[in-house]
Amino acid sequence: MNLRFVEAFHWAVSLNSVTRAAQKLHITQSALSARIAALEDELGTVLVDRRDKQFRLTVAGQRFHALAVRLLDMQRLIKEEMGRNASGPVVLRIGAIESVVHSWLPGWIQQMRQTHPDFALELTVETSPVLIDQVRRGAQDLVFAAIAASDASLRTRHMRPMPMVFVGHTERHVEPCYSLQELASCELLTFQRGSQPHQALLELFQREQLPSPRIHAISSISAMVQLVEGGLGVATLPEAAVQQLSRHSPLRVLRTTVQLAPLPIYASYREDPTSNLTDSVFSSALAYLKENALEAEQPDTPEAA
Repeated sequence: MNLRFVEAFHWAVSLNSVTRAAQKLHITQSALSARIAALEDELGTVLVDRRDKQFRLTVAGQRFHALAVRLLDMQRLIKEEMGRNASGPVVLRIGAIESVVHSWLPGWIQQMRQTHPDFALELTVETSPVLIDQVRRGAQDLVFAAIAASDASLRTRHMRPMPMVFVGHTERHVEPCYSLQELASCELLTFQRGSQPHQALLELFQREQLPSPRIHAISSISAMVQLVEGGLGVATLPEAAVQQLSRHSPLRVLRTTVQLAPLPIYASYREDPTSNLTDSVFSSALAYLKENALEAEQPDTPEAA
């Protein structure tokens, strides 16, 4: 039995799409369909119900997929036991929100290059909904987002939330402490409308029974920093990102009488029976954050959270 054909079948099932499976394996859709058809010929049974356009397994297909995962897992274990190395760099597609990119991601990547010298990075920086959709469709291997993936086929881990702070200009915002009313008199900048930081800021004013101020919704941290530098107002940003950005920008964390809700961070990925790379890379991220006092042990969230 050709294990490449078994792998093609597994990814078609896991991603619920022949098209997305072909994209992941870097082959044509027709080639992937031919591999599944060859498996069916060899097994003497139909694995995929082709009566409509929706990808659906037959009963035999469901049974075989459970065996296929075990077969691919055994293949991986044999390769590891026999010490077979990959013939070239292993590409891992990682997606992250800007808050992660502007805080601990660069340091972690530098450290990981030492432990995974054959690692090649494809990094996508996007909003949380886009990243979750991409990992669900198989376009990303591992994503760090502010929302959990509500997909039972994905593994989602709750990481330590990132504290959020009000940030002003070092020369324009010099008061020792600001009340929420005083902040409301400023132009306020936060992330895109509907995001957790945007909602948390609105809820803060509601909880203090104050009218909602003018809030500018900005999808880019870099843009927010430039606007604060230009004197537009006060931004809400992750404290860890401000620590990095303030080295090159006149930013100041403002002491306030209120506290912003922290930004939740979730890691989501699809387990791969053919490789333990994603698990290993995620573990290295947790180790880096713990080593740098940025992470504590967190329990798994339910996979369908």
